[in-house]
Amino acid sequence: MNRPFELVSEFIPAGDQPRAIDLLSRGIEEGVRDQVLLGVTGSGKTFTMAQVVARVQRPTLVIAPNKTLAAQLFSEFRELFPHNAVEYFVSYYDYYQPEAYIPQSDTYIEKDSSINDAIDKMRHSATRSLLTRRDVLIVASVSCIYGLGSPDEYRDMHLFLRRDEDYPMEEVQRRLAFMLYERNEISFHRGTFRVRGDVIEIFPVHEEDVAVRVEFFGDTVETISLIDPLRGVVLQDMDELTVFPGSHFVTSQERLRIAMHTIREELRLRLDELQAAGRLVEAQRLEQRTMFDLEMIQELGYCNGIENYSRHLTGKEPGAPPPTCSTTFPTTTSCSSMSRTLPCRRSTACTTVTDPARRPWSNTVSACLRPWITGRCGSTNSRSASTR
Repeated sequence: MNRPFELVSEFIPAGDQPRAIDLLSRGIEEGVRDQVLLGVTGSGKTFTMAQVVARVQRPTLVIAPNKTLAAQLFSEFRELFPHNAVEYFVSYYDYYQPEAYIPQSDTYIEKDSSINDAIDKMRHSATRSLLTRRDVLIVASVSCIYGLGSPDEYRDMHLFLRRDEDYPMEEVQRRLAFMLYERNEISFHRGTFRVRGDVIEIFPVHEEDVAVRVEFFGDTVETISLIDPLRGVVLQDMDELTVFPGSHFVTSQERLRIAMHTIREELRLRLDELQAAGRLVEAQRLEQRTMFDLEMIQELGYCNGIENYSRHLTGKEPGAPPPTCSTTFPTTTSCSSMSRTLPCRRSTACTTVTDPARRPWSNTVSACLRPWITGRCGSTNSRSASTR
C-alpha cells in the first residue's frame, strides 16, 4: 500500500515552526544524519515533527525513553495521522523473572513472565504494517533495539490466499501450523484457527476484534470474509488475504535444522570449557536444559525462551547484532528520538537510517544528548533548529 502521509489538523505552523520544519526536512533530504530540535514544553515539537513526516513522506521510527511517553506520543500521532498506520512497539512484559541456577544447592529457578496480550497484538500489527505499506509511523520505546526473529523469515512464512484460486485445505492448515498458529476448536482467540467442514476461520495475531473466514469448494477458495469472532457475522468480503506468522521467532524447517546443528556445536564447546574448569554441576545442568529445548524445537518448532537461541535461528555470526524492529525498516527511513526529561526539554531528530548507520541506537542518540546544545550535534554534518 502506497498511501501518502496525510496530516489532519486544524492548526497551522506558526512562529519559529515553519523555519524548523524547513531546516529539518531539508536536512533529511540532503542526508544529514543528526539534527536537534530545541523547544520548551508546549512549544509544539510533536506537531513540528509531524509536519516533517508529512513533508518527507518516509517510514518513521519515533523512539521514546519510556512506555508512558511512548503512549502519549502514540495517541498524539494517531490523531494527527488518522488515515495512516501509526503503530506502538514497546516491551510486552508486565513482569519478567529471568531463569537462574545456583550450583551450590543445585537449585534451578525457572523463568517466569507475564506477557501483556494487547501490547503483543500491537507489536505484531507494527511489524505487519512495516512489511505491507510505506505510510508507517511507529512509536517505540528502547524495546525496538532488542532482538527479534529474522524479518526475512517472518516475511517469507506468510500465508497468501486469493478468491477463486486453488489452495488445498490440508496445505493451508499445515502452513498455519508452521506459522505457529494453534488449532483450537473451543477457544477462538488471537493466534488460533479452527476448521468446520469446508470452512477455515483464522484469528490473525495482529487483530483483536476481527477474524477471517475462508470458505472452500473442494480445493478452491470460494469466499474470503472478515467476521466478528464473537457473533460470526460477516463484516466485509475480501478478494485476497495475507496472514503473517504467530510469532516473531518463526523459522523455516531448513533453518531450524541448521540452527539445531549449530546449537549442538556451541553446547559441545561450552561443556568442554566447564568440564575443564571442574564445574561439573553447571555442565550437567546446561546439557540437560539445552537438550530439552532442542527436543521441543524438533517436535513443536519452538520452545520456552526460544529468544535465547536467536543468533542460531537467524544465522548470525558470534558477536553480530541481532535483527531488531529498527533494522526491519527500509533503508530510507526517518528516525526521531524524542525526550522530555532532559533539562533543555528538547527532541532529537536522527535522520536517514542507512545500512552503514545501523548500529546500536546508543551510538547514534548519545551524540545528540548534550544539554543546552545550540550548534553542532555530534558530527560535522549536523544542524540545530529551535522553536520558542
